[in-house]
Amino acid sequence: MSVIYVLLAISIIVAIIFFTAFIFSVKNGQYDDSYTPSVRMLFEDELVTDYSKEEKTNKNKSIQLNKE
Repeated sequence: MSVIYVLLAISIIVAIIFFTAFIFSVKNGQYDDSYTPSVRMLFEDELVTDYSKEEKTNKNKSIQLNKE
C-alpha cells in the first residue's frame, strides 16, 4: 500500500515539472507561429461585399424614383 503513495507522489512531481516546462516554453514564444504570416499573402482572400455601398445606391434610386 505504501508503494501507491510513493508512485502517486512521484507522478505528481513529474506532472508539476512538465507543467512548469510547458508554461516556461509558452512564455518564451516556443509555440508562436512564425510561418503562417509569411505565406498568408499567397492565399486568395474571399470576396467581401460592402453592404453599405449597396444600401446607399438603393436609397439613391428610391429617392430618384420618388422625385419623378
